[in-house]
Amino acid sequence: MGYCIRRSRYYCGFKVNSGEYKLMGLAPYGRPVFSELIFKHLLDLKDDGSFQMNMEFFNYCQGLTMTNRRFDDLFGGPARSPESMLEPRHMDLAASIQKVTEEIILRMGREVHRQTQQRHLVLAGGVALNCVANGRLLREGPFEDIWIQPAAGDAGGALGAALFVWHQLLDRPRQPAGRDAQKGSLLGPRYSNETIGDFLTEREVPHQRTASESELLETVAQLLAEGRIIGWFHGRMEFGPRALGGAEYYWRCAESRHSGRHEPQNQISREFPALRSVRFAERAAEYFELRGDQESPYMLIVAPVREKFYVPLSASDRKVMTESGDLRQRVNVVRSTLPAITHVDYSARLQTIDEERHGRFYRLIKEFDRLTGTPVIVNTSFNVRGEPIVCTPEEAYRCFLTTDMDALVLEDYVLRKADMKQSVSEAERGKHLAQFDLD
Repeated sequence: MGYCIRRSRYYCGFKVNSGEYKLMGLAPYGRPVFSELIFKHLLDLKDDGSFQMNMEFFNYCQGLTMTNRRFDDLFGGPARSPESMLEPRHMDLAASIQKVTEEIILRMGREVHRQTQQRHLVLAGGVALNCVANGRLLREGPFEDIWIQPAAGDAGGALGAALFVWHQLLDRPRQPAGRDAQKGSLLGPRYSNETIGDFLTEREVPHQRTASESELLETVAQLLAEGRIIGWFHGRMEFGPRALGGAEYYWRCAESRHSGRHEPQNQISREFPALRSVRFAERAAEYFELRGDQESPYMLIVAPVREKFYVPLSASDRKVMTESGDLRQRVNVVRSTLPAITHVDYSARLQTIDEERHGRFYRLIKEFDRLTGTPVIVNTSFNVRGEPIVCTPEEAYRCFLTTDMDALVLEDYVLRKADMKQSVSEAERGKHLAQFDLD
């Protein structure tokens, strides 16, 4: 299944082996008008979810391209050049591939349940990162609950190898605890306040060190309530592309009630208007169509926003949604009282957080909830497009300087862009950036 998705991603102009999520994110903007063509010409799908691809439409085994002229003819034109304008047919193909992918996963899930009669399902592999399909499987499939390995792509093979050695070769007993034994996937490095303080002092960076965690949380929650974009860098770095709940490579957060901040958010790491990932506390089922006991600790589930939060569309908004080919216009149409996190199809990609796994970040959301009455904020990975997620204080500071973030939190330290502009001349700011060899 992953091979089919990769070829379609190539055709839509996204980078092979890294742009799968973009195809999924583009799908809600299109219509699945090509799904029958896919089933008729590209894919022979069986009732049990097994399938066979028709290689007459693909070129990756014998050539330098993923698809060939027959594929182009089937879908109305040549492959999109990277960075060029997205056309409606690209959106429609993305929607069609997504629909086909969901059907395959649902059939596979039903077949696994038929054979095993198990109540719970564990998923891994790159396609398990498709959180839209995961959400459908959770809501419509026969399983009471599903769990997805947060490093479900190829990198997760390292974890599997380690577990194989530990349990199979060394014969260490397995003791299931009934909960997420990966505990937030916090397996990477972290940096102490002392290390961060030395860095800030050495670079003469204007900063404030908060005296306590409560002071820090009050400060950051207030900035979020004002609609500021915050870079958050705390704790260990996480393992996995979607494990964003407590990792050290933190992101900038933007308060989800504000819909006017899409442009600076998208500047950080997006090729087209992003599907906003979400953070919220234990009140998830109040806002999204989930059972009260369901969780999504690694942002691997998409769920519908509850209808009571919908906002009626005006006539002009409906025209934009049905006629405009500009994704940026369509994504900015307010569809709910949580506009920044509600997708065009009224769904949201979400992550549940708890104090055990997410600690300080959980307490930040609690403070934000106390200030605003809304336990939901927006986040994305802490990086600019084309670069890896930040891992060190230096990388976080560099990203802060080169984007429209309003503030940066490095453990107990708070840096404000406004203070920096007042305290640091342009020449000095250039000197700061020069230290990072931005070229």
